[in-house]
Formats: sequence, C-alpha cells, structure tokens
Amino acid sequence: MPGRGVHVRRLQQSAGLLAVLITAACASTAPAAAPPAPSQSARPASPGGSPGVTPSPKAQVAAAPRPRVIVSRYRAADGSLVTLARFRGPVSYRLHSGSADPGSAALPVVLAGPKVRGSERHRLLAVFNGGFLLSAGDGGYEQEGHVIRPLLNGLASLVIDRSGTARIGVWGSGLPRPGESVFSVRQNLRLLVKHGRPAPSAADWQSWGATLGGGESVARSALGENAAGELIYAGSMSATPADLAAALVQAGARTGMELDINPEWVQLDVSRAPGRGLRAVIPAQVRPADQYLAGWTRDFIAVLAPPPGTSAAG
Repeated sequence: MPGRGVHVRRLQQSAGLLAVLITAACASTAPAAAPPAPSQSARPASPGGSPGVTPSPKAQVAAAPRPRVIVSRYRAADGSLVTLARFRGPVSYRLHSGSADPGSAALPVVLAGPKVRGSERHRLLAVFNGGFLLSAGDGGYEQEGHVIRPLLNGLASLVIDRSGTARIGVWGSGLPRPGESVFSVRQNLRLLVKHGRPAPSAADWQSWGATLGGGESVARSALGENAAGELIYAGSMSATPADLAAALVQAGARTGMELDINPEWVQLDVSRAPGRGLRAVIPAQVRPADQYLAGWTRDFIAVLAPPPGTSAAG
C-alpha cells in the first residue's frame, strides 16, 4: 500500500535524524583533547645520546647559589659542645688587622683595620677570630700584600687571594699555588686536620698553645676546608684540640688549622642575611656580637657576600 510505504519512509528518516542528534550530543559532551604541550628549547643531545632541555631563565636564577652560613653543633666524645659554621655560595674573605695585634706594624699600610665598616658592612655575613698573638712566634702574617711577619714553610696557613677566595694548607708544600695572586696569609701552628683525618698531634693538647690555668679543655677555635673548597669554622668555650679536629672531620673538612684559644679571643658572629644584625653563635661566648663592628684589638676574618648588583653565579 502506498500509504504504508510513505509511513515507513518517514519513520526511517526520523530514526536517522534521531541517530544524528544523539551522535552530535555525545560528541559535544566528550572531554576536549588536551592542548599540545608548550614547546621547549631543545639543546644538543648529551654524549650518551639523550636530548636535554634548556632551563628557563627563571629556573636558572633559582638554581644559582646564594651566599649563606650554615650553623650546626657537634657533641664530642668527652661531652664538649662544638659550634660549626660552614660558609656556602659565592662568599669572599678579608683579613683584618687588630688595633694591638698586628697593630702599628700593619695599620699604616693596610686598609682593613680593627673595624668592619663602609661598603664591607653591607656585605657582611659572618666574622670570626684569627690566630695567636704574633709575639708567640707560631706563624707569619701577610695582609694586602704587606708582609708584617715573615711566613714560615711547613706551617698551617689560611691563604686569601686578590679575589677573596680562601684556602687552607701548608705553606711551602702546595701553597702558594703556581701563579697564585696571594693577598693575605694568616699562619698558626701546624695542620690540625690532614687528608680528612685528625693530625696525630691533635691528641697532645699541650702542643696547641698555652691555656689559662693550664687546663686541657678551654675555649678554642679552628678553621677547616672541605673537598668543595668551602671553609668551616669550629669554636667552643670548652674543648680540646682533638674535639675540634673531630668536629671538623665530621663536618667534611679535608684539611684544618687551629686558630686562637682562651675565652677572650674565641668569637664567631653571624648574620641571617648580608648586612643584617649580627648574633653571637657560640654558647657562652664572652665578646658581644658587635665587637668587630665597634673595633677589636686582635686580627680577624670577615666573610662577605658579593657586592650588590653582582650575579651570584659570578
């Protein structure tokens, strides 16, 4: 019947239209395809063949080291508490003359005197004591190219070059390095730490300076250098030379030297950021945190951040 055929065709058309509408609805509710990942600047393949990606400038800035001081404590086997300060990042070092030692032998010819001041103050991260009185005869002293007391071969030496980079070693045996532009040198006794181990003589406390009252455990300080070239200060108001050596080795020092001893002279002051206020970090430290800002009688070493506007990486 023609009427029935027409009716069937209309039903088929309606069903087709309904199928199209259902298909369209399903397509519209399906999650959209993820947009392509942003392109990255590829760098040449590494020697192993895997390609690398160049970090964004923001990532490069974030990865740049910043100058800082990491303070920690070490409890020695005899119970002595040693404070450690590791100086990280692009820091530099400057030897200062005290008003009395070296005093008049150095002050007329050097710039860094008994106080931290001027632009150096704004860069100051930490400051700590130097070595024995020069009159004790336990080492030489050179500051800013001026030899105040002759340097002696075989002695432990803190060497600072003209860029402010510092290292510790034995003068005449590896120091100075060939072509090194030596600026300042502070010597004091022989090495306390050698090749990552306490020197055998560290156990003989009487070999490490005259102490007040003749005691073994007194205020002492030392300075070490780790494999990365970072300096590590160690100080305590009551410790033996062996305690300081053990603390430096535990902190990663490969080489180290004793600095000054006895309560009046051992001091370490640290800032949370360059140029900020200083705090004394050795428990029971005798001298106030601003002693090196007000002026001091003995030589000391300032730890400095790069000048403002200088790239941390440079």
